[in-house]
Amino acid sequence: MKNSLGQNVTFTLFGESHGPYIGGVLDGLPAGIPIDESRIKAALARRRPKGDISTPRVEEDPFQIISGTYNGFSTGEPLTLLIPNSNTHSSHYPEGLVRPGHCDFVSHEVSDGFNDPRGGGHFSGRLTAVIVALGAICLGALETKGIHIASHAYRIGNVFDHKFKDVAQEISLLKQKDFPVIANVEEDMKKEILVTREECDSIGGITETAIIGLPLGVGDPWFASLEGVIANAMFGLGGVKGIEFGSGFDFASMKGSEANDAFVYEEGKARTLTNHNGGINGGISNGMPVLFSLAIKPVSSIAKKQKTINYATKENVELELEGRHDPCIVHRICPVIDALTGIVLMDELVRAFGKSFFKK
Repeated sequence: MKNSLGQNVTFTLFGESHGPYIGGVLDGLPAGIPIDESRIKAALARRRPKGDISTPRVEEDPFQIISGTYNGFSTGEPLTLLIPNSNTHSSHYPEGLVRPGHCDFVSHEVSDGFNDPRGGGHFSGRLTAVIVALGAICLGALETKGIHIASHAYRIGNVFDHKFKDVAQEISLLKQKDFPVIANVEEDMKKEILVTREECDSIGGITETAIIGLPLGVGDPWFASLEGVIANAMFGLGGVKGIEFGSGFDFASMKGSEANDAFVYEEGKARTLTNHNGGINGGISNGMPVLFSLAIKPVSSIAKKQKTINYATKENVELELEGRHDPCIVHRICPVIDALTGIVLMDELVRAFGKSFFKK
């Protein structure tokens, strides 16, 4: 099982949903990166469930950094972070019952039955807390270099937000919001989620992410393209089932004269008049905002009766799930996407420009 991401700055994820701890390691992080614990706490608070639109399982996430820091800065040694699990209800996960849409069956089969099935075990979205915590360190380092990242819920069910347009201004706006939308659609989206919850069901949507300030030259053709490394990371998130960059699948209905981004010089600097390609040409950043969208599937854990199997008894059964589950994760996954993108870009920038890129 591969639990590490990156080549130069590597991120390793460990732990289970109902185990004593979840945690992660950032190895290769340049020395001298500020380790701002208040920033980590704020990032975890953004991810934390809130009210009726989220799961009732609320963890306080009192993280502990046990290596790789000294006097508030990274040392260049592996940085290890632990988060304890405390609010667990393992009785809601009887062994043998396969939850449709989850990885219960495949994880049992590939581990020969030695997996921890409680709450999804190592496959649980609970582990995204670690991504958010360690990603906060990377996002802070990127911001010192003028690189900013933000995601918003572009679509939940049949309610749509605006696409990014005034990207820098909208990134600044999103960083101040608990519910990540650009336009005034928060209440409509929440209503969509609550109606779905009342129906004992779940709902999916689409997120959109923007990166500004990324210098030209990040990414490599053929098989280390910037799109490729971002996509590889994003598909590590269990709810992600699709990705597109820039105009993405809309390219199918466009002509070259519409899809091509014309170049101009402005004040001695090259830029494009449009950004259909999402800031990437030939797998390499071109200096324009990088834009990508993710399709987020409906949460698999629902209270409706479903047909499934019991692998312990080899029987066909019906399942009515107990437990504490989100009716929608589109809004909650946005800080996870930001954090994971930050981790990817730390690795890519060190690969492209060396660790000296982050020196003051």
